[in-house]
Amino acid sequence: MDIAGSHPEDFQVVTLAAGGSKLELLVEQVRHFRPEVIAVPDEIVRKALLAVLNIDNYRPEVVTGDAGLELAAAHPSADTVVAGLVGAVGIRPVAAAARAAKTIALANKETLVAAGAPIMAMVKQYGARIVPVDSEHSAIHQSLSGYLSGDIKRILLTGSGGPFRTWTSEQLKKATLEDALKHPNWSMGPKITIDSSTLMNKGLEIIEARWLFDVSADRIDVVIHPQSILHSAVEFVDGSVVGQMGVPDMHLPIHYALYYPERKQSRAVPLLDLFKVKSLTFEEPDYDRFPCLAMAREVADRADTTPCVLNAANEVVVQFFLQGSIGFSEIPGFIRKVVDLHQSITQPSLDDILEADRRARETAKDLLGAAVR
Repeated sequence: MDIAGSHPEDFQVVTLAAGGSKLELLVEQVRHFRPEVIAVPDEIVRKALLAVLNIDNYRPEVVTGDAGLELAAAHPSADTVVAGLVGAVGIRPVAAAARAAKTIALANKETLVAAGAPIMAMVKQYGARIVPVDSEHSAIHQSLSGYLSGDIKRILLTGSGGPFRTWTSEQLKKATLEDALKHPNWSMGPKITIDSSTLMNKGLEIIEARWLFDVSADRIDVVIHPQSILHSAVEFVDGSVVGQMGVPDMHLPIHYALYYPERKQSRAVPLLDLFKVKSLTFEEPDYDRFPCLAMAREVADRADTTPCVLNAANEVVVQFFLQGSIGFSEIPGFIRKVVDLHQSITQPSLDDILEADRRARETAKDLLGAAVR
């Protein structure tokens, strides 16, 4: 929204979806951008919004639920759809945008984690286009400009290491919610911040990269880079390594996706001053201390429902941790139990994936519910 507001000559917000927990911010955005369609979760939020939204000569269509998200994502006036939802709730609207042949600025990694095969098939079938917004995948996308997947030796997927990069296994057993929410570099929502602390976020990004760039997981290496300046890189078969650098700020990858394939100077993107960068360091990840990363790598190449179940289990387990119901060190174990209980479906349809997602959430809630009683 900040990028769009900084470039009103180029962008008009025609649809807007929001969760409704920050109603005042939503009202402020609606009054500023005046979208044609607003999607909210349910009738309660819809009525609350309409009760305070009194603007002369402005009557937006306010829609609800999954159907509302799909309508917003496929709106005929929209050229580019920014998929910024958190979790598997993004699958249906991204699919709707693909069927409507939109350019999809994809920040919702869970869509490709859970449904990579059918979503990428839709993108190809309907002539849609995905431009990644995750800073790492944006960097890879930029580094690959003009090259094909066959030119790649490996993708170097960088990550800060999160708040627990230097913690021992014993220290991690005592990690608190407050500790886990202290990300050293990025300002993000609570769910993705916890995923960064377990390194599950990096694992999900391996799966996302596997589908986006048509590269098998054994050619994607995670590199811990505490400064978050090199956002990711590609090593080509000739030995060249091409990467993209910038300050750890989401304005740049969003700006890149909105203007792609153009390059345009931004009024909102902070600039990197190399003279102020004292050092860049790189480390191998510790798969033993961070088993969530290992679990994601295990399933990254599977074109069945297992990655979907991994993602669904993680969402539920992280929510229980955020509520204070389980400890940090218990997160990987509960996810593993849900994945192990799953009977995978090969070559799944989108409906198969959504059903696997639903069942995995039920299983996770049952396991967690029994454990915390």
